[in-house]
Amino acid sequence: MKASALVILGASGDLTRRLLLPALYRLHARKLIGDLRIIGYALEKWSPERFEKHVHKALSQFVPELDEAGWNEFRARLDYRHGELKAEPLAALGDLAAAGTLFYLALPPSLFGTASEALGEAGLSSAPRGGWRRLVVEKPFGSDLASAKQLRTRMHAHWEESQILRIDHFLGKETTQNLMVFRFANRFLEPVWNAQHVSQVQITYAETLGVEKRAGYYEHAGALRDMLQNHLMQLFSLAAIEPLSTWDSEVLRDHKVEVLRSVKPFTVRNVDAHAVRGQYRGGKMDRRKVVDYRQESGVAKDSTTETFAALRLEIDSWRWQGVPFYLRSGKRLASNCSEIAVQFKRNPGALPGAVAADNNWMIFRIKPRQTMSLLANAKKPGLKLEGRRVTLSAPYEEEGNSEFSAYEQLLMDALEGDRTHFLRFDEVEWAWRLLDPVLKAWKKGEPEFYAAGSEGPSAQDRLLDSGHHWRPVRLVAGEDD
Repeated sequence: MKASALVILGASGDLTRRLLLPALYRLHARKLIGDLRIIGYALEKWSPERFEKHVHKALSQFVPELDEAGWNEFRARLDYRHGELKAEPLAALGDLAAAGTLFYLALPPSLFGTASEALGEAGLSSAPRGGWRRLVVEKPFGSDLASAKQLRTRMHAHWEESQILRIDHFLGKETTQNLMVFRFANRFLEPVWNAQHVSQVQITYAETLGVEKRAGYYEHAGALRDMLQNHLMQLFSLAAIEPLSTWDSEVLRDHKVEVLRSVKPFTVRNVDAHAVRGQYRGGKMDRRKVVDYRQESGVAKDSTTETFAALRLEIDSWRWQGVPFYLRSGKRLASNCSEIAVQFKRNPGALPGAVAADNNWMIFRIKPRQTMSLLANAKKPGLKLEGRRVTLSAPYEEEGNSEFSAYEQLLMDALEGDRTHFLRFDEVEWAWRLLDPVLKAWKKGEPEFYAAGSEGPSAQDRLLDSGHHWRPVRLVAGEDD
């Protein structure tokens, strides 16, 4: 491991406690981070010993396999400094930084520009000879196109684009990465991955949770900014990219940008035909009463923030001409279900009337468990020539193989300088270019209400071509309808 220091700005926060520290401990337990030092930085005037107690409490809660021997080794890596996001107190981190140092902004989005500028003014963006400096930034990257450009300008004042790693944890998920490998490594699939054979693509991320304790953020974000502009747009671009001529992080990111540039743009006039929004009402979920979104703590009584968003994207390219890509995400839906589902066109050959011919799907399931499934047709056992649906399914993770979490994967990539699974600014920019007209149109009017525990607002059906139907959110784990 080349890196020797990881500085977490916002070390006392929830992101650090729930995700970063557990991921770092598991990488340590697997002996993958060498002599890496982990330095926390936050406003709290803690001593290093107080920070150790904070870390131990977090690991005790989120790492079931934590043991005393492992903890004693891990705690030796830890250090802590406190201060504001200003150049003078941050400059003191220079004594702890080493040849290779990664700065992680585990901070509220409103502080990204401030923190990146302060680090630069403190001289921490410049590496010593033979070393490196990198900056990891969590999403969201702005709240619209204009704010994203402003953030880029502030960050580029002291940091080169090649130093900035914009993290989207969906790109660290095993199923997301497997989508590329499975598609490009199998000769039987790539020849039919185009408009000649594909009828539609559906990308869904459904949650049973409500806004919970995130109203302060969610009221200003909504489902479109929170999920579709980043996470689902990444899944969309990976599903639609052209084959790579060489496996290179910049080539991959070039191809993803090409997909986004090829999407037919929205206008204020055609938004209703390409975008739908909804907001959940109260009801019962798992025998538990839940309230309307507008009754959640911290939510305005007349809020028009969408808790459900769906898009219809069309790509103006030879490969995908005429194939709709449907993206949707929502809260308080019927189940926790996330997948990329590709439906193939009806077989044109003659078949007995009792044999279906249009229900072939290739499904990459992300949750409730990671699987790959092919829905196919076969003969029903018996004397009559009747058909039935069969599901050829394979769990993604084999028994005995330990899976890495998304944050473990991305932290390793960041420390090693692999930018493959991080976003370049032009990806962020083109995603905002696409969605800015939707955000502007949604400043007026209200979302359609939908019942908690349902499939979402009925208006989502207007996005579908004739003969297309949404795959049900109400899926039983491991089964398909």
